[in-house]
Amino acid sequence: MTGLHDSDISREAGNESAVAADAVEAAEVIAFWQDLELPGLVDVHVHFMPRNVLAKVWAFFDAGRAAPGQAWPIAYRKPETDHVALLRAFGVRRFGALAYPHKPGMAAWLNSWEVEFAARTPDALHSATFFPEPGADGYVAEAIGAGARLFKAHLQVGGYDPREELLDPVWGLLAEAGVPVVVHCGSGPTPGAYTGPGPISEVLARHPRLITIIAHLGSPEYGEFLDLAHSYPGVHLDTTMAFTDFLERRAPFPAALRPRLAGAADRILLGSDFPNIPYPYLHQLQALARLDLGPAWLRAVCHDNAARLLGLS
Repeated sequence: MTGLHDSDISREAGNESAVAADAVEAAEVIAFWQDLELPGLVDVHVHFMPRNVLAKVWAFFDAGRAAPGQAWPIAYRKPETDHVALLRAFGVRRFGALAYPHKPGMAAWLNSWEVEFAARTPDALHSATFFPEPGADGYVAEAIGAGARLFKAHLQVGGYDPREELLDPVWGLLAEAGVPVVVHCGSGPTPGAYTGPGPISEVLARHPRLITIIAHLGSPEYGEFLDLAHSYPGVHLDTTMAFTDFLERRAPFPAALRPRLAGAADRILLGSDFPNIPYPYLHQLQALARLDLGPAWLRAVCHDNAARLLGLS
């Protein structure tokens, strides 16, 4: 007698199956970047946050609030340690650890957690965030001084105007320090009061040296955000969810813009939204490959651009 109940056996079998599936996917991801003769991947748009915050984010997706009318099952509903281990198994050399507040009084606490996470996860890019509130410039300066290399601003979830007066010194600090900020300012998957290219373009006009990484290629306003990249040398775009079957059903990337995408090869960075994605990590890479923009474009997007921008060895 083993003392195992049927439910225990079923759970163990399920775990073994998941481990085997992860191993198969990892092998395919490694084959992808090895075929490009890269040393691995750099993924700027990965989320790590306190457990209770991540649970609320997943509940938001589970309730169908992220993309109304479209199911969003979390493909990697695993503990933090498993997320880190899986990224390493994929060969992701460096990755963002993006968190974002949805109300005042939250950003400084998230930044403190991010310091601890970066300390125990050396391959994670020390990340930080902010919110339009008194003292934001102080804790952003503190985060930069502590070594933050990447910031996150989520205009849709935060529901704030990037032109808010309280944020002007924050943008100035980031521009002066040359620290990139990943900004979700496109109107996808659902528009917010301050999404779209208009508000953030006014910020860039005031702070033209600001290094921004427009999340999701600015979906669905792809062309307008490519215009911003043409106008400002610090504007980049990440590939997060772009070209995947999931986003193509909702906001397809216009075929007419592909030549401009090819021409912006030095401004596009790999992003995935891992672990909060409704499909395998590999699918994002396959979606980029099927654009047929060539291996040089893929090498730049999947590694070289981010390595250069972030000063990675």
